[in-house]
Amino acid sequence: MIQVENLEFQYPGNDSPTLKGLNFEIDKGEVFGFLGPSGAGKSTTQKVLYKILNGYRGSVWIDGKDLSGWDNTYFGKIGVGFELPNHYLKLTGRENMDLFASFYPDGRKQKVEELFEMVDLQEALNKRVEAYSKGMKMRLNFIRAIQHNPDILFLDEPTAGLDPVNAHKIKQHILDLKAAGKTIFVTTHNMNTADEICDRVSFIVDGELKTTDSPQKLKSQYGKEAIRVELKDGRMEEFPLDKLGENTAFLTFIKQAEVKHIQTLEASLEEVFIQITGKSLVS
Repeated sequence: MIQVENLEFQYPGNDSPTLKGLNFEIDKGEVFGFLGPSGAGKSTTQKVLYKILNGYRGSVWIDGKDLSGWDNTYFGKIGVGFELPNHYLKLTGRENMDLFASFYPDGRKQKVEELFEMVDLQEALNKRVEAYSKGMKMRLNFIRAIQHNPDILFLDEPTAGLDPVNAHKIKQHILDLKAAGKTIFVTTHNMNTADEICDRVSFIVDGELKTTDSPQKLKSQYGKEAIRVELKDGRMEEFPLDKLGENTAFLTFIKQAEVKHIQTLEASLEEVFIQITGKSLVS
């Protein structure tokens, strides 16, 4: 659905490019994560892909067609959820949705009441957005991006500002959209979010891609295929996962006292990122 080759972009007045020869592709029906610290080039990449930034070098193909060849019908094909909510504060939630729906040739393809109910905003449907909390504005951001039933979604930090319950709900909605065949490009520095929803991720640092793979493969590759067992008497041992049930040392150890914890030694996605890039996630 999306193919990017040797993508470079330099902001006017900057001494060096922000994007330095990016290469990646995203399949139809895939949730693809762009992960990196602030200023790495995540949002710039998305802005190129949804035609906010022009003057890039390299090639970008969307659904088999050069991005530069798409006319305004492109904006009906995509949905964009910005990192910072950008609503008309004096309008109600419904009025904001109606306004943006009017930008699309076919208008809204889902009932506004159902969209608000989907993200638990039904009580705020007719309230002015200036009275919304940050989390409510983020949820309004999300349903505004999907109301016209786009084929491709660009979501920038989709769970930012949300409490754990609503963050979980938004992640589940993203997975539901994937199941419906939508292609979803997520930029984030939240590794837990990426681990839970992304089929593949790319690590981007200083405008360069360091690696691309599934979260599971990355965690397995850079972690240990082993477990750590801690007994309630304080003793602790590590054992390989391979043929664990036949490992006499493991079986003998867990019989010596009550087990307090058993944990895998698979690396977290955050640990993998730091190993590969030598960078922290937030800068």
